[in-house]
Amino acid sequence: MSAKTWLDKHKETLTPGQRIADAVAAGMGSWKFIIWQTIFVMIWMALNVIGFVRHWDAYPFILLNLIFSTQAAYAAPIIMMSQNRQSERDRLQAQDDYQCNLEAKQEIESLQMQLNKIETDKLDKIMAMLEEMRKGNSH
Repeated sequence: MSAKTWLDKHKETLTPGQRIADAVAAGMGSWKFIIWQTIFVMIWMALNVIGFVRHWDAYPFILLNLIFSTQAAYAAPIIMMSQNRQSERDRLQAQDDYQCNLEAKQEIESLQMQLNKIETDKLDKIMAMLEEMRKGNSH
């Protein structure tokens, strides 16, 4: 079992309303949404311009404009909620990255000190060996 990432932990704290807002923002911010909405508008306009039975929203399509105004009135705050959460996720990720970098820096410094100690010990042994060789050659 793998450890949970900061994103997994963050997702677990989301309320149902926040999850819905994220899903709505993701859906409305997609090409799929734009294409389906364009198809809807074209069908709406075609049925009301060439409608043989009944024109429920004749030109200038006031009902369609009302629908889009209502959609925009609800979509904007929902998208803002999702963007605010994205900013919070970014702050959490930056904090997690900072903490990870700090721990890595401390580990590197510790390893550097250990390497310096090994190098110093090695040099001390070499110096001692050279000293013994010098004493052995002088007798």
